[in-house]
Amino acid sequence: MAFVTDAYARRIVGWAVAASQHTRTLPLIALDQSISRAARHGDTRGLVHHSDHGTQYISALYGTHLTPAGILASTGSVGDSYDNALAETVNGAYKTELIKRSDPFESVHALEQAIFQWVSWWNQERLHQHLDYRTPAEVETLYHQTKATLVAQ
Repeated sequence: MAFVTDAYARRIVGWAVAASQHTRTLPLIALDQSISRAARHGDTRGLVHHSDHGTQYISALYGTHLTPAGILASTGSVGDSYDNALAETVNGAYKTELIKRSDPFESVHALEQAIFQWVSWWNQERLHQHLDYRTPAEVETLYHQTKATLVAQ
């Protein structure tokens, strides 16, 4: 499982599930989803992608997806889960709210469907204390409205 989460709105903007964590499959799918989504909302240059020191995130291949989009890579200190607290929070919520509450999934496809529903719920309905009990979708919408207003002035 790999998630890419917008740190400002707490919105999951990319995700992927695969049988292995091979760099070419799992994290790149999530990363490419997030880059495509960000590009639809404007320029990706100057965005920062923060991750831990997992081999899939510090590989040259992963960097070849960040660099052309103008996205800066940032990694936390080794062995410090607090340095990537948002990712730890999202992964913990995923495990608690979906995986531990479910019977075993019959297939990878069934797991993908459950994750899709959970991500949709997380983004559209789940209230986040960090966001003053608003949803990521609400916060993101407000951000883009405010940005458009400022640009128009």
